Amino acid sequence: MSPKALNVRVTTMDAELEFAIQSTTTGKQLFDQVVKTIGLREVWFFGLQYTDSKGDLTWIKLYKKPESPAIKTMKYLKRVKKYVDKKTAADNNGLNQAETSEDDDDADDMVKNAILTDEIYCPPETSALLASYAGKARHGDHNKTTHTAGFLANDRLLPQRVIDQHKMSKEEWEQSIMTWWQEHRSMLREDAMMEYLKIAQDLEMYGVNYFEIRNKKGTDLWLGVDALGLNIYEQDDRLTPKIGFPWSEIRNISFSEKKFIIKPIDKKAPDFMFFAPRVRINKRILALCMGNHELYMRRRKPDTIDVQQMKAQAREEKNAKQQEREKLQLALAARERAEKKQQEYEDRLKQMQEEMERSQRDLLEAQEMIRRLEEQLKQLQAAKDELELHQKELQGMLLRLEEAKHLEATEKAKLEEEIMAKQMEVQRIQDEVNAKDEETKRLQDEVEEARRKQAEAAAALLAASTTPQHHHVAEDENENEEELTNGDAGGDALKQDLAQSRDETKETANDKIHRENVRQGRDKYKTLREIRKGNTKRRVDQFENM
Repeated sequence: MSPKALNVRVTTMDAELEFAIQSTTTGKQLFDQVVKTIGLREVWFFGLQYTDSKGDLTWIKLYKKPESPAIKTMKYLKRVKKYVDKKTAADNNGLNQAETSEDDDDADDMVKNAILTDEIYCPPETSALLASYAGKARHGDHNKTTHTAGFLANDRLLPQRVIDQHKMSKEEWEQSIMTWWQEHRSMLREDAMMEYLKIAQDLEMYGVNYFEIRNKKGTDLWLGVDALGLNIYEQDDRLTPKIGFPWSEIRNISFSEKKFIIKPIDKKAPDFMFFAPRVRINKRILALCMGNHELYMRRRKPDTIDVQQMKAQAREEKNAKQQEREKLQLALAARERAEKKQQEYEDRLKQMQEEMERSQRDLLEAQEMIRRLEEQLKQLQAAKDELELHQKELQGMLLRLEEAKHLEATEKAKLEEEIMAKQMEVQRIQDEVNAKDEETKRLQDEVEEARRKQAEAAAALLAASTTPQHHHVAEDENENEEELTNGDAGGDALKQDLAQSRDETKETANDKIHRENVRQGRDKYKTLREIRKGNTKRRVDQFENM
């Protein structure tokens, strides 16, 4: 009779998988089945974690059967179990971290989720920068047309702690994140994810598993297990380790009941011992230490054939992506140049349209001026004709007066009055003719100016109808690309905004510790170097006296 099949559900960050296993199936067989199904190659980074019957998160044991009482309802979670150290990732051209994120987005998603839930402390400015890389990885290049205000409204971008601590609206946060997002132009999605992880791994709590312990004096402390070794933290500060023991100094690890024993390579140094509240915790510490130490040693040994093949494949993929990136950057540069030329053309066209409208107005004014001049000339000619007529009449009267000297005094006086009236009329008409003549000269000058403007307007209309060669949209292969704006300006502006809007009453203990560390010029790696100075014996004694 074959063993009864059991259904097991395995949850990743983006999928739920169900497997039918036998009651005799070991943890390794289940793990192998999972990684084969999802196509995971770098199996040494990952593990299966589940909540045991006592409610504790536990890593599945590879060579034992999963706990049978709750196996049907047990929810296994595929998670990053061991993180690489920064130096090794750099030595391998980022291969290890790239593989954990490229073969499977879980590494990136888990780190992101840990930051958003404050499992990993992240300061506000860094949170906004990480959010911009997350936006780039998810949505691609920032597009002002598509990615308008409110586009990120449904994305979970920042830890709630950061939002609560600053008097900034959602729109202001979104604008700050988008400002940085715009700086990541031409970056591939995978590169944005890697930048996210590179920044995240500089956070003090990244990759550290914490366990409550006590020393011989009974002082409550934290033990931190990470890719580089073991660190000791005070109870109220999980950001700043006080003592460190790198894996290179550790020879053997074991536990007896609640007591955990670490034997240093330095035989002159005493054993490093601490006490856990439960035996189960010691089992978890031991399993995690063994896995991290194994990975530490693996990274410092010659690569296996499998790893060499993976690295060769990774290099090929990297070269292919590099070529793809260069093509993309060339295409983007060409597009930007074309858009710039197009914008110049549109601005020039708008300018020419304005010039055409202005020229059209000048032309209409010139035509109106010419019409008025023609009207004035007609009136002047009529006045001259009238003046000539009255002059002839006056001359006739004068002749009559010369011939009529023998006339009576009354008739002569009357004739003289008529002559005087006619002379006055002629003088009036003469004055009008002179005035009209002056007006005509002025209008002639204006007409000349109007004709000049009309000629200029006609030339402008002709020029506006033809685009000069240098305004055509053309691609110049030799044209230098514009330099990207330095993101520091946006970062400085954001820091200033955050400082002004910070609500100090809502600061957490971690915020105060981080600010003090920054004030003293400490960062994660300086602290790790500092706490590993001196011999092992001195550090063990320091631990015992805490």
